[in-house]
Amino acid sequence: MKAEEFLKGRGAQYNPANPYLKQEYVAAHIEGLDEAMLSNSKTEFFAEHPKKIVNKVESPDLGLSYSMNPYQGCEHGCVYCYARNSHQYWGYGAGLDFERKIIVKENAPEVLARQLENQNWQVMPIMLAGNTDCYQPIEAKKQLTRRMLEVLLEYRHPVSIITKNALILRDLDLLQKLNNLDLVHVNISITTLDEKLRQKLEPRTATGARRLQVVKQLTDAGIPVNVMVAPIIPGLNDSEIPTIIKNAAEAGASSAAYTIVRLNGSIGPIFEDWIREAFPDRADKVLSQIADCHGGRLSDSRFGTRMRGEGKFAEAINKLFRMSRNRYMADRSMKPYNYNHFCTRAGIQMNLF
Repeated sequence: MKAEEFLKGRGAQYNPANPYLKQEYVAAHIEGLDEAMLSNSKTEFFAEHPKKIVNKVESPDLGLSYSMNPYQGCEHGCVYCYARNSHQYWGYGAGLDFERKIIVKENAPEVLARQLENQNWQVMPIMLAGNTDCYQPIEAKKQLTRRMLEVLLEYRHPVSIITKNALILRDLDLLQKLNNLDLVHVNISITTLDEKLRQKLEPRTATGARRLQVVKQLTDAGIPVNVMVAPIIPGLNDSEIPTIIKNAAEAGASSAAYTIVRLNGSIGPIFEDWIREAFPDRADKVLSQIADCHGGRLSDSRFGTRMRGEGKFAEAINKLFRMSRNRYMADRSMKPYNYNHFCTRAGIQMNLF
């Protein structure tokens, strides 16, 4: 792909073969095509009506919790996104398809309510957007995330939200009501404050400066906010760690965390193709340092090391992060959840009499 053919507004620059499909479309004779096969086509939306929306997370790296995602696929187009591989289960590609074929779970709020009514339900924080961003652009129209927050408020259930989109401020009224009961944590992901890098790395997200404004507006309203400096990509954004944490602290963030990028499955070739087009002068250096963090490979599925890495570059990143957090956020922490408010609709009705 030539530089002038770089697909602006997209992270991935091609669509790798889906390993779960026996057949695929390929451009076998490019000279016979009237137009480019990988043209930057518009985003499409597909309705889905799942029977289950909340899934139990049992990864030792994440701790015991639940996750739920009203959307599959993400318009933000972050090239490194670990969720790309999951799009293949739906019959789509992890590359361009992930960004332009979005599955909308139309009945997510109703399904959530049904699951919370289960007599065996165990109260733990639900991670809203554990896979794809619940405040991606289509949310402005569909409002599934807002309706799910309304359900969680009705049941008085704890929730953790992670996003890169300023659209979360639309729901400040609900967040404040949840916070009054100590039921909400918000995580704002800030990968870079370099706007030129963000435009290629995370093309349809809010700017880093705007995300800092979101942190300030949320914290000014009393909402506890954790800033995710994630993912750290050695050789690309690791030098920004102190600046991001300093700015996040000044905006009022209660804490900060980080992960090191890992390029499992189809994400590896997608990322390598992207960085060789976007930053050809440092591609080899970045890829080499990522591999150094994961035992010589771009991918890493080992619990305990996959999110923090190992080796000299991972150790340097960890040290820089800890020093920065200790300098700017030494006495801060996220306030704990309150699990005692949870109540089913049946219990709520009984309380009325």
